[in-house]
Amino acid sequence: MQPVCNKYISMSDIKKLAGQTAVYGLPTIIGRFLNYFLVPLYTYNIMASEYGMVSELYAYVAFLMIILTYGMETAFFRYSQEYDKNKVFNTAMLSLLCSTAVFLLITFICLKPITSALEYQGHQSYIVLFLLILAVDTLKAIPYALLRSENKAKRFALIKTTDIFANILFNLFFIALCPILSRNPQFANMMCWFDASDLVFYIFLSNLLACFIAMAMLLPEYKRFRWNFDFSLFTKMLSYGFPVMIGGLAGMVNETFDRIALKHLVKSPNDLADISQVNSWKMAQIGIYGACYKLSIVISLFIQAFKFAAEPFFFSKMKKADAKQSYSSVMTAFVMFLSLVFLVVMCYIDVFQYFMGKEYRIGLAVVPILLMANIFLGIYYNLSIWYKVTDKTKWGAIIAIIGAVVTLIGNYILVPQLSYIGAAITTLVCYVTIAIICYFIGQRYYTINYNVKRCLLYIFMAIGLYFISAFIRENALGLPLTLLINTILIIVYILIAYKLDIKRMIKER
Repeated sequence: MQPVCNKYISMSDIKKLAGQTAVYGLPTIIGRFLNYFLVPLYTYNIMASEYGMVSELYAYVAFLMIILTYGMETAFFRYSQEYDKNKVFNTAMLSLLCSTAVFLLITFICLKPITSALEYQGHQSYIVLFLLILAVDTLKAIPYALLRSENKAKRFALIKTTDIFANILFNLFFIALCPILSRNPQFANMMCWFDASDLVFYIFLSNLLACFIAMAMLLPEYKRFRWNFDFSLFTKMLSYGFPVMIGGLAGMVNETFDRIALKHLVKSPNDLADISQVNSWKMAQIGIYGACYKLSIVISLFIQAFKFAAEPFFFSKMKKADAKQSYSSVMTAFVMFLSLVFLVVMCYIDVFQYFMGKEYRIGLAVVPILLMANIFLGIYYNLSIWYKVTDKTKWGAIIAIIGAVVTLIGNYILVPQLSYIGAAITTLVCYVTIAIICYFIGQRYYTINYNVKRCLLYIFMAIGLYFISAFIRENALGLPLTLLINTILIIVYILIAYKLDIKRMIKER
């Protein structure tokens, strides 16, 4: 039986994990946060139907990147511990180089059918840029893995950060500056190459140019490549990486399939005159949903940073006597914090809505659903420690596949009826489902006395205070008074959390 004290927060563990989360996750947080600010640039300058193309194609990127790397990055880490690292690097690089070349050859031969199948007639250039971005990103995977395996964190962070900043600067140049210059008679001749009516093209071009800059910075790693290939090692890496790919694909279905499904499942209004209007309306639904989805990134950013730090922390604790107590403590603190983030975003939604152009704000109803979905995704990441420390990783793939099935069925049923609201609800149901399944199976194989009641208290307290905030907002008390009352609601949550757990955390040593 677990000691009673394991329901309390271990301050030393929380401090340690918080510090690691900051160290390992800061570059990722900064990068994604900066990219986050591209959303207002896009949504204030392009129509929702155009932004829908951006959201849809990047959803495909997420899927295809997993297929094109087919677990080789993870396999590189695994077998570089057992074989000569250069041999593993050469084998993995040559494998990806050949498979990527074949992918580009086939897709360029079939470019017109692919463009037609995606309903991007007239925008074939988007598909070309999209395919090139995929190819370059795939070929960067192993050099990045090499840097991580050699603990070259500064160089890794420098290249990643340069990639991000380059993308942002190119976007600012093409989307913000070039349209102004093209309208100025003094620069008209110089800007003859620029097409202000097709800004989506320049979004993809900016990404590709940034990718090439990052690839150029990785030249020292590419120079280590030699044309030797160990077939026996390759078969082992492929065998190891294939289940990783399957699990990754299932997980990606849960994360991005909704944006792909919307175009094919959503029912268009009856008053649209022709097929072009229908397609434009459908793409607008994807654009609105994709933009509103970005508001839930506040929680996603923390989860991403947490994932970088959590696994090393959890594995370092696994053989210690207080391991399960630490896992339980981390879970409680995690839920307490994310529930607060949910409440802050929703209490100040009247301010956050200006993050998007006016056309996109019609979809704000999905934001609380997606925020709560991300909380349960974070809970799942915490719970998943049981199958990692017990070497039962097949359960991770099984649970991800179950989640994918829920996602597919949920979207098929709900999207035709509720459009992007149905997609958001499906995301929430999926993450709640995999969290519950992971919890109960985990309790069978690796019992951890999580303080479930306390975690649920924080979640329902945040939801309850949000409903009070929503009621106040509906009664139109005026923005200043509404924000004041909502600030009081947030303080109420913090005070209750302080009395229940934070005070004890502070006192513990």
